[in-house]
Amino acid sequence: MFTLTDDARKSLDAHFQDRELASIRIYLAPGGCSGPRLALAMDEPSDEDTVLAADPYSFCINKDLLDKTGALTVDIHCHGFVIESENPMGGGCGSCGGGCGS
Repeated sequence: MFTLTDDARKSLDAHFQDRELASIRIYLAPGGCSGPRLALAMDEPSDEDTVLAADPYSFCINKDLLDKTGALTVDIHCHGFVIESENPMGGGCGSCGGGCGS
């Protein structure tokens, strides 16, 4: 299952308002003290990817990574996009004492 929240959709709408629509990759980025985290980048899908549709947006993710993450939700919080997974990949946003209120 894949979900793009209304807030994330609005942010993407604003981003692509004056840009050509592009595919968005969900990938595992190295993390700091909280470990690796899921992140977004513009990229075209490959044969090793699954494409997740959230019309008009298209997200791609490596099939093996998707098997590990389970269901995904793309949201936006105070510091940018956040990809939440059924099987968390890292320590989480506030594990270093950071968080939106700091």
